[in-house]
Amino acid sequence: MLLSSTSSLENKKITHYHGLVTGESLIGANVYKDLFSGVRDVVAGRTSAYAEELENARNIALDEMKLKANKLGANGIIGLKLSYNNLGGTMGNTILVTAYGTAVSYE
Repeated sequence: MLLSSTSSLENKKITHYHGLVTGESLIGANVYKDLFSGVRDVVAGRTSAYAEELENARNIALDEMKLKANKLGANGIIGLKLSYNNLGGTMGNTILVTAYGTAVSYE
C-alpha cells in the first residue's frame, strides 16, 4: 500500500477515489512511568520508552488505516495526516494517535 502525504501521486494516474480512511490507537501512560520518564529525561536527555510506545501506536494506527483502504479495493492513500492528542486521565495520560487520508486506486 503506497502512502503519501501529498494530494496526488507523481507519475501515477489515480483512477478512483474511495474516500476517507482512518486508523486509531491509544497509549496509556501511568504515574510510575511518568515519574521514571522524568528521571530518564534528566539523566539521558531522551525518553526512549515513550518514543517506542509512540512509534508502536503510530504503526498500529497506520496498519488499521491501510487495512480499511485495502477492504475498499484501494492500493494507495493520499493526503495522509497523523494526529496526536492527549486525552488526560485519572492516573496519568492517555494519548490518542490518529492516522487519516483518502483511499485511492492508481495505475
